[in-house]
Amino acid sequence: MQPSNSASQLLRYVVRPGGQLSGAIRVPGDKSISHRSIMLGSIAEGTTEVYGFLEGEDALATLEAFRSMGVQIEGPNDGVVKIQGVGLHGLKEPEGELYVGNAGTAMRLLAGLMAGQKFPVTLTGDRSLSRRPMNRVANPLREMGVNVDTAEDGRPPMAIQGGQLSAIHYDMPMASAQVKSCVLLAGIYAGGKTSVVEPAPTRDHTERMLRGFGYDVVTEAGEASSKGKNKSKKVSIVGGGKLSAISIDVPADISSAAFFMVAASISPGSDITLQHVGINPTRDGIINILKLMGADITLSNQSEVGGEPVADIRVRYVPLHGINIPEELVPLAIDEFPVLFVAAACAEGTTVLTGAEELRVKESDRIQVMADGLQSLGVDAEPTPDGMIVKGGQLTGGEVETHDDHRIAMSFTVAALRASGPIVVNNCAHVATSFPGFVQLAQKSGIKVEEELV
Repeated sequence: MQPSNSASQLLRYVVRPGGQLSGAIRVPGDKSISHRSIMLGSIAEGTTEVYGFLEGEDALATLEAFRSMGVQIEGPNDGVVKIQGVGLHGLKEPEGELYVGNAGTAMRLLAGLMAGQKFPVTLTGDRSLSRRPMNRVANPLREMGVNVDTAEDGRPPMAIQGGQLSAIHYDMPMASAQVKSCVLLAGIYAGGKTSVVEPAPTRDHTERMLRGFGYDVVTEAGEASSKGKNKSKKVSIVGGGKLSAISIDVPADISSAAFFMVAASISPGSDITLQHVGINPTRDGIINILKLMGADITLSNQSEVGGEPVADIRVRYVPLHGINIPEELVPLAIDEFPVLFVAAACAEGTTVLTGAEELRVKESDRIQVMADGLQSLGVDAEPTPDGMIVKGGQLTGGEVETHDDHRIAMSFTVAALRASGPIVVNNCAHVATSFPGFVQLAQKSGIKVEEELV
């Protein structure tokens, strides 16, 4: 059953100012890896076991989508999922549309897998997802010979009629892990070698996990970009192979850990350790940007689990200062910028972000929504077409709108640590899509947040 869009109007956070963070906590499992574990486990041969699976609404929507295509999946039970893989060609036509809720990752990656099936599928999502652009995946799939129909301006729903796919060489117009992954997953079903060139580094969970399942993926360094900062990268895959079941240990999600990293960095006296966090080098921009701002961050217990590097992250308060954020770090922290804007608002001096136009087509226009919220709390935040200019200062209390965006909601919860009065954060139900138990973990760590039904 599809959830009611009105549900997001019923929950708000009321956050009292002040407080400091302490202790050791583990945030939920990585959302990107949880999505991919279900997808690849379903088309593998054998039983895949997943530990640390994120039991949030987005990842659960992916799980239900594959159940509706005939895959037997046990769980999740305390983060454990067992998937009876059906092989590359064992998926069955679902009885109705595949509804993926708020999960942009699920829709875009599923589009690639569905391109190789012999049956038609329509992918739908909730109100927020239905505003997001899908031509960025539809266009390369069309080049591969797939019939893809979308709503106006390339928005969902997305109707896909797969069939015989042709391998392509695709130069991505903008860096996007979701587009890269979509084309690679379609490439599994295409004849010959499919290659994707990304203009800047993006998260590589798909490549790592495909290799874990025994499917060969070749990565080659490319040329420096026109700006001379980022090197392009070519990723290639040859169709017609097979995936063999494995065991997957999902690390804690660095995008969820980011809220507590910033919280400890801006609240005097804080000292917190985040346990078993994934520190994939295509995802660690939040760490490097905060360090450039002066943050005290140390990594320990570093190891590799299932091809993914993990570590405990300790963050202690020190005053932050504004910076010009290097553009080469932007793709490596794209989901963390809402809370990084909060860090900038609490830093001394000015922080400038450029090269982040992707933020305008996330669950909300994260540039405009964060700028509006920060301005309502007394911060000098100037949105630009591809970023923001934030002058650090004193945050006041006030009321902010999330526009049904989970990361906006959690970011303004963190902001209250340095506000002069309470902050009311409206429309917070979508936090459950990526971070179930956020309020409880925030309270445990020292943030003075309460949920209210309105």
